[in-house]
Amino acid sequence: MRIRDATVSDAQKISQVHIDTWKTAYRGIVPQDYLDNLSYKEREERWTNILTNLEAVKSNKSFTLVAEVEDERLVGFASAGKERSQDPVYSGELYGIYILQDWQKKRIGTVLVKETVRRLINEGFCSMLVWVLADNPSRLFYESLGGKPIRTQLIKIGGADLKEVAYGWQRVSAILE
Repeated sequence: MRIRDATVSDAQKISQVHIDTWKTAYRGIVPQDYLDNLSYKEREERWTNILTNLEAVKSNKSFTLVAEVEDERLVGFASAGKERSQDPVYSGELYGIYILQDWQKKRIGTVLVKETVRRLINEGFCSMLVWVLADNPSRLFYESLGGKPIRTQLIKIGGADLKEVAYGWQRVSAILE
């Protein structure tokens, strides 16, 4: 497995992982109609914009990392940067991490998070949070890395009100220990 910075040429593969992961991870949580109507083309356009918007990258110190396996197949990604809501305690944020279902529980997520943490520390962020749907069983992954539930909020996806939980690390370097 290899972890590297994402490039614009990865936008299509990232969008495929993003949508395919949503369809498996959020089945029974997010309305099925919403999942059925996710568009690879729209998601690819969004990722192309994210990966080419250098101004936002600089101001948010944001980045996206991809995980590739031996045949250079992209099987996961993580994106992170400056915390987006001006939280007074948590300066960095893991915006999202997605691993294809067949590649989960193979430590790819742990490796991606650790590399993300190294990058956040290099960018000057000593703390981090991540928002996760409360009904997503994968949220226990963050607990296994020492994340503590710090707050909740309601969000609307596909017309449904869903609860999110923020997990936080006041000292993000603890993940590397």
